[in-house]
This record gives sequence, C-alpha cells and structure tokens, in this order.
Amino acid sequence: MLQLSDILEAEDRVRETSRRTPLQYSYTYSSMTDAEVHLKLENSQRTGAFKIRGATNRIATLSPSEKEAGVVTASAGNHAQGVALAATRSGVDAKIVMPEHAPISKVKATRNYGAEVVLEGADYSEAADRAHEIEREENRTYLHAFDDEDVMAGQGTIGLEILEDCPDVDTVVVPIGGGGLISGIATAVKERKPDARVIGVQAEGASSAAPSLRKGERVTIDGVETIADGIATRSLGERTFPIVREHVDEVVTVSDPEIAVATIYLLERSKTVVEGAGAVPLAALLFDRFEYDEGETIVPVLSGGNIDLNTLSNVIVRGLVETGRYLKIRTVLKDRPGSLEELLAILTAHRANIYAIHHDRTSRDVEMSDTEVEIELEMRGTDHVERFLAALREEGYEVDVLA
Repeated sequence: MLQLSDILEAEDRVRETSRRTPLQYSYTYSSMTDAEVHLKLENSQRTGAFKIRGATNRIATLSPSEKEAGVVTASAGNHAQGVALAATRSGVDAKIVMPEHAPISKVKATRNYGAEVVLEGADYSEAADRAHEIEREENRTYLHAFDDEDVMAGQGTIGLEILEDCPDVDTVVVPIGGGGLISGIATAVKERKPDARVIGVQAEGASSAAPSLRKGERVTIDGVETIADGIATRSLGERTFPIVREHVDEVVTVSDPEIAVATIYLLERSKTVVEGAGAVPLAALLFDRFEYDEGETIVPVLSGGNIDLNTLSNVIVRGLVETGRYLKIRTVLKDRPGSLEELLAILTAHRANIYAIHHDRTSRDVEMSDTEVEIELEMRGTDHVERFLAALREEGYEVDVLA
C-alpha cells in the first residue's frame, strides 16, 4: 500500500513540471465559520488542476519500451490535461478517451497540450472501457486517473506542501471521486501528523465513498449526476479504497446547489475561479457538513479551476438563486392600461431591480382578457425575496416562482 516514502520520491520527480501552489489564509471564510481557514489553491496549478502531479510521477516511472509505445488513459478532463502535458514534456505519445459530454474547454485544452483525444462514452466508466480496448489494440500503457500508487504518490505531494506551509493544521478537507487525490494527501498527512483529520467530500449525485465505508467494501452506484464533473465517478478504486478506509476520518456529501453557492462565494469574495469538484471542500465547511471546534485550523483543497464557461454561467445563476439574489416570477394581469404600471410600483417600492420582463398576451394558459408577465429580478437576499413575494400576494397577485 502507498507509503510516505513513495510520496517523498514523487516530490523530486514532479518538482520540475508542477508548481508549488499557494496556501492562502481567508479572513472571509474564517469569519463566516469561526475557524482558521486556509485555502490550498490547486486551481492555480499548471493545467489548472492537481492532476499534473500524479501524471508526471507515473510517466516518470515508465520503462524506455513503455515510453516508446505510448500511453492511453480515460478522463473527464483534468487527468487528461495532466497526462497530455506530462507526456508531451517527456516525449511520450498520448491518446486520451474523454466522455462524449466532457466540457468543451477541457477537450480543447487536452488537444492543445499535445494529446490525441477520442470522445466516447456517457461517463468516465464508459470512456475507461474504450481506453482499455486501445491499450490492448495498440500495446500502450494505461495510466489510471486515480487507481495507481504512482499517481496517488504524485497527488500526495499536496499534503507535504500543506504540512510545510501550515504545520498547525487540524483538518484537511479534500474532494473525492475515485479516491486518488485523497489517498495521496491522507497518506502524507497521517504519516507526518497523525492527529490531523482528513475529511473527504463527495457530491450527492456521485456518492459511493460513504456507503463503501459503511459496508466495508467498494460500492458501485448505477450512475452519476452532478455539476462536479471532476469527481463524477461510480466507485472508489480497488487500490484507493483500503487507503481511504485506513486514513480518512470521515466522508460527507454536499448538494449541487451548495456547490454552486460555494463557487459564487469564491468568485465574488476571493476572486478565485474553481470548478465544481474544487468547490466541494468549501461547500462542506460553509454548510456545516462536518463538526469542528471554534478556532480550528482547516485547509480546504480547491482541487481545480477548469470550469466550462457555459457551466459556470449556469452555476452562477443557480448560486444567486440559492442565496436569494436572483428571482424569476410569473403572474397574470388584467389586459388593460395601467396594470403593468401598478405591478411595477410594487417592485419599485421594494427596490427589486429588473433584469428582464416579458409581457405575453398570446399565452394559452390565461383568459383572453388577461396577459401573462414573466419578470427576472435582482434581489438582496432570501429575506428580501420573502418580503417581496408576501407583498405581491397581499395585493392579490397570484405568483409562480420560476427560479
């Protein structure tokens, strides 16, 4: 099983290709949580995510004949980019299978780093099946995204950096997909500082780790559905599971709306862009998914920042909805002069700012003497939304909240 010595060896191998990422103290999240919060900004890593560490270490261990034959892997995006860059820098040909619906930005970046990309499969598991076929057909070495000790050792260098930059750390919070990242970090942390906690976080729509730990064996879920595509795997790995079981203190889950809120907090308060997987540790902290003491030193690992712009747009809107800063409503007015003005007077009185308004006389859902109105509004929080909706209903408006 993975040992600290493996991670120390990996540290020397990955130093030239990967960056030592910052550990940044956050006054904002410290005041919000009454903890001492330091963000490990792995989203600022080369290729935009931690995966370059594990990929570099694994490729460094290939034999000359394996390097000559080339490598193949499967990835939703971040491992793909890490392998592409690490392989290119080592002069190794790389072929990478990505799910058909992988974010366009990650597909383009992988190609730009020098790899050949094959799009196949609905998710990581199906992409991996095709990658293994290529492995057999072309005699390439398969580089697993997480279930490989050399990959885990590379990711574990993050744990070494955290301990060096924050020796008083009490809790490290890490995303979990297949378990490679947390296996490496947890091994480094627990062997260097056994009293520190390691908390794993999964998305509710891709949660296999907690049931696996409860059952004492790997559980594979039927499918995944989450905005955190970087951790959208159906199960822990065969090699990662025993490490997670031994070294990880607790595994919790967060919902997609909670991930969206954490994402917009990082954008707005920290000027930091993260993908869904990178936001889950902060989401778990902000939404009290695990217990901690006042003043405890906590390090959420922001694992990556490679978020597709269309996805980011949707996440921002969802986060604004969840925090009561965006409201979309529908109501019905009498189709007569002054009706819209009366409605707008209520909006003005409650200082609701209009993003957009749509006035439809042709809707089949209303009487011919009525008109339907949809309005998108900027609000100032959930209390503001509740007061505004109550005022509309007191004035006799029937209001449907659309978002």
